[in-house]
Amino acid sequence: MTTRLTVAQALVRFLAAQYTERDGVRQRLIGATWGIFGHGNVAGLGQALVEYADEMPYHQGRNEQSMVHAAVGYARQSNRLSTHAVTTSIGPGATNLVTGAALATINHIPVLLLPGDTFATRVADPVLQQLELPYAGDVSVNDCLRPVSRYFDRVTRPEALIPAALQAMRVLTDPVETGAVTLALPQDVQAEAYDWPDEFFAERTWVVRRPGADPTELAEAVEAIRTAERPLLIAGGGVHHSRAEEALAEFAAATGIPVASTQAGKGSLRYDHPQDVGGVGHTGTATADELARLADLVIGVGTRYTDFTTASGTLFEHPGVRFLNLNIAPYDGHKLAGMPLVADARSGLQELTQSLGMHGHRVPDTYVREYTEDKERWEQRVDACYEAEEPDIRPTQSQVLGALDALVDDTDVIINAAGSLPGDLHKMWRARSRDQYHLEYGYSCMGYEIPAAIGVKMAAPDRPVWALVGDGTYLMMPTEIVTAVQEGIAIKMLLVQNHGYASIGGLSESVGGERFGTAYRYQSEDGTYTGAPLPVDLAANAASLGMRVLRAKTVRDLRAALAEARAADTPTCVYVETETADTVSGPPPAQAWWDVPVAETATRPSAVKARELYERHVSTRRRHL
Repeated sequence: MTTRLTVAQALVRFLAAQYTERDGVRQRLIGATWGIFGHGNVAGLGQALVEYADEMPYHQGRNEQSMVHAAVGYARQSNRLSTHAVTTSIGPGATNLVTGAALATINHIPVLLLPGDTFATRVADPVLQQLELPYAGDVSVNDCLRPVSRYFDRVTRPEALIPAALQAMRVLTDPVETGAVTLALPQDVQAEAYDWPDEFFAERTWVVRRPGADPTELAEAVEAIRTAERPLLIAGGGVHHSRAEEALAEFAAATGIPVASTQAGKGSLRYDHPQDVGGVGHTGTATADELARLADLVIGVGTRYTDFTTASGTLFEHPGVRFLNLNIAPYDGHKLAGMPLVADARSGLQELTQSLGMHGHRVPDTYVREYTEDKERWEQRVDACYEAEEPDIRPTQSQVLGALDALVDDTDVIINAAGSLPGDLHKMWRARSRDQYHLEYGYSCMGYEIPAAIGVKMAAPDRPVWALVGDGTYLMMPTEIVTAVQEGIAIKMLLVQNHGYASIGGLSESVGGERFGTAYRYQSEDGTYTGAPLPVDLAANAASLGMRVLRAKTVRDLRAALAEARAADTPTCVYVETETADTVSGPPPAQAWWDVPVAETATRPSAVKARELYERHVSTRRRHL
């Protein structure tokens, strides 16, 4: 039996029938479709979404990149078991997807991209917005999406949709391969009819597997842990993707091994779990970084060891340090010349706990006392940064976080991605639940926070969801405020105004760049931006987009505004001005180095001094072979 439909109609019906299943729980794979329409998709997917509106929910976006961010936020909050599709026109609509696609792929988050494309038949050539290349007639701007997609196909014939769609679903649901998946859809093909086999539209369930460890690798891992004197476990994002938090807590409690976390892995243990020692690496805690320097065995669970985690290869100083990498992806399992334990994070941790328990293995009590006392000292430093002795003065950024920290409970979700806030949060935030801490730091993409908050709120409608946004990020992409207002999605936005790129300003100063071009100020006579701060009113801008805005001038105001925003059932912004971009934010300084190359030759004293310091750090870099 067959059914005659257009390619776009067939695709929408197919997507509505796809499901995932893990641990016996089944849910839709594609929960909704975001779209901005133009001549590349309005007559194809646009018409199909109208035709099947009862089967496929639709959300209207304002920026194509933002739509991808919203889909990523939804997918991450859904444990990568459900995601959204995103459709665009050809030309700029399609190329605007590239940043969001890169973010999704780097973070291993599934999202389905459906950009329109030029005519497959080439009867209209060149069509509006078409890129013409004299050397290649089969290339369109959608080819920009190839390097940032885990799977890419261009559907140039109706019957080609069947294998392309099935491959797309396979990659979206593969815990190793998942990321952005792109099906480029020529606009003429979208509207073309075909007799589709009815089996194509039958419900299909994609089981998300939990592979266990190879017995040989498991035995080697157990022996490595048993013989280590100062082991340290680093929890990465894979712990969350696997829902392995409980298994990690059991492993840590049974063995006494301290657990540090990457940005993606923070919250794998509650902040008050005895074995949690906080963030690790350049933005980590002094406790975790000192443990990393002295560790003779580093157990990486679901981490890809970015340069922030390894302090650009300078963190792990023990001369005999070894690495044991529990990861579902063999590529990451072999990093740092480590012993791979290729398995699902939860399955692997459970097997390790069981095997070590048979030997009654636990680290010495002296080691536990050491990191416990160090952790208590660090928490005292955090308390000092959060504390505001004078509540009627303008807050520091650390005090802003302290006010929020004092308000939230384990149901709140905080979202951030770029600027100075990620470093402050990684060092100081006290994560109360497995999914409270939502930091996108794989791509560190300004503009992610607001649309991601919308996606998270869609996946968790009963939870308070906070987008923590600096002024630089806000000016990049405030557009989806309109979407939140339109659909009544009650996100909370904490908008911090410090008049510039505070994070890059500090980095610029440290590498001899003298904060050039990082402040939001009028231009001076010498061409630098060192004049008076710009008279922008971001709160008024947010209000003009339909958001309720609460202005806070003091710590006392801030506490009241945050409480009011948390209780609100409409999109609400708390606006607070902190110190300017050319002053520090107040948290403890970096506890480990990060490699940003400094000019090798320069005449300005700041750059010369920065180069001398850089060379000292570089000399400590180590390749773990």
